[in-house]
Amino acid sequence: MTFKVDIKIQAHSIQFDDIINNYPFKLSFIEIDHMKTVVIGLLGSVMDHKGKGSKRWDTWRPTVGMFMQDDLIIDRMELIHDRRDTRLANNIGADIETVSPHTEVKLNEINFTDAWDFEHVYSTLLDFAEHYPFKPDEERYLLHITTGSHVAQICWFLLCEANYIPAQLLQTSPSRGEKSASGSYQIIDLDLSKYDIISSRFKSIHLEGTEFLKSGIATRNKAFNAMIQQIEKVAIRSSAPLLITGPTGAGKSQLAKRVYELKQKRSLVKGEFVSVNCATLRGDGAMSALFGHTRGAFTGAQQARKGLLAKANGGLLFLDEIGELGLDEQAMLLHAIEEKRFYPVGSDTPQESDFQLIAGTNHDLHQQVHKGEFREDLLARINLWSYQLPGLKDRREDIEPNLDYELHQIEVQQGHKISFNKSARQSFLNFALSPESTWRGNFRDLNAAVQRMTTLADGGRIKEDIVDEEIQRLRQHWRSQDQSPTTASIDLSDYLPERTVAEIDLLDQWQLIKIIEVCTHSRSLSEAGRLLFNRSRLKKSSTNDSHRLRQMLAKYQLNFDDIDDR
Repeated sequence: MTFKVDIKIQAHSIQFDDIINNYPFKLSFIEIDHMKTVVIGLLGSVMDHKGKGSKRWDTWRPTVGMFMQDDLIIDRMELIHDRRDTRLANNIGADIETVSPHTEVKLNEINFTDAWDFEHVYSTLLDFAEHYPFKPDEERYLLHITTGSHVAQICWFLLCEANYIPAQLLQTSPSRGEKSASGSYQIIDLDLSKYDIISSRFKSIHLEGTEFLKSGIATRNKAFNAMIQQIEKVAIRSSAPLLITGPTGAGKSQLAKRVYELKQKRSLVKGEFVSVNCATLRGDGAMSALFGHTRGAFTGAQQARKGLLAKANGGLLFLDEIGELGLDEQAMLLHAIEEKRFYPVGSDTPQESDFQLIAGTNHDLHQQVHKGEFREDLLARINLWSYQLPGLKDRREDIEPNLDYELHQIEVQQGHKISFNKSARQSFLNFALSPESTWRGNFRDLNAAVQRMTTLADGGRIKEDIVDEEIQRLRQHWRSQDQSPTTASIDLSDYLPERTVAEIDLLDQWQLIKIIEVCTHSRSLSEAGRLLFNRSRLKKSSTNDSHRLRQMLAKYQLNFDDIDDR
């Protein structure tokens, strides 16, 4: 009986004739798939020079030892040596041929003028790598990093990591506890994704950084979480300016502080965190506050003053409401960012300061540029990394975890447990998540609400009456600060023919104006319906707010999409 068998063998590990003679079946086809293994390494002028005469075979020598491994078959050795070590290189080559006669040894002479000069060593080894005829489809490369100076070893690693040398790292070492000329070896693959422990640890560190930026709050908004993950990467890898935009109270200042603390944990900054609201900097004092001044620089300058930029040297400077800065201050700030130096008021001597800038604003800086209120070149410089923090009303799924966070913070401050009873918590969340809650002050409103409720809670227990009182307080607060267009600002003739408007009763006109106002500030027909029917819908077992609103609009030949597009 004849069997067709495919056999893959590695050359030198077994004699081919032995397979032919000893295999119990007749072989009709044999496939030999062998990729040559090539080792590239530096001659160790100290470690490879150990032992004299026959005694050298009793001593571990890293370059020779790798050829004495039973399970490491090397087809070619590219041995790199300095011209001053040519004799040693020839001797090592001869010893390699003694223990591994099938291995081809090629000597490559280079000239290290200074083996401890990083720039020189890296350039020399890079020149070798760029001119070497790598054939990764035909040959497997191992880069021996045990020999050579520490500088050379670092350079080998960098060249391999950057894929100038398409190889795995080969590390050899003497055997422990026994004298052996062969020693041991380890092959290291720089693809870290292949190492489960390293990969899981990197993931853990990444999650730790992300959670740190979120203050440990288990936020649920996918877009917000994705943004925070990117900010974490940028914070660790870059010192370029960041621009954080968003409404007042969205958490710009807190995020900037957390970015600084994250960089500080990773030893990426040594200086201070300096924060200032630019809206508080007015007139001549703005220039002095930011850049400092010399004694006598202006009337009242009796002592020299160190500015905020100098104070932030080596650290992080957070300029909140950067759009409030004057054009002169903007020009000097741009110069300080680009040149790492600036002139204090009244001084002809520049002062150096290397800081990272995080800028915050709740305004549209592009619109301010168009109006001539903000420098276009400064915006271009600080807009490399720009992030828009959403308001709390756009992150309603994050209200509950932030409520728990605020409660925990107050517990820490007061030193005792504070909690809602079940119905009170649900009542507050129902209100907080409803379209009625505008959260104009964002997290400041939420923090203030929790502060008030916990203060009024007897025995650290927030009950229904306290929640009801707080809900009314928030309603009144938002109503008094309502900055949305008033009913008088809506002209029905923008939506209906004038003849139709003239035929509508005044009472119905007021009602229609309010409906249009709510629709223009709602993201969907359903949201507008929930807000308009916020009382009657609670009395129904099954609600269809969008259908009711659609019918009311249809009475006047209107639909939600027409209103929303205007």
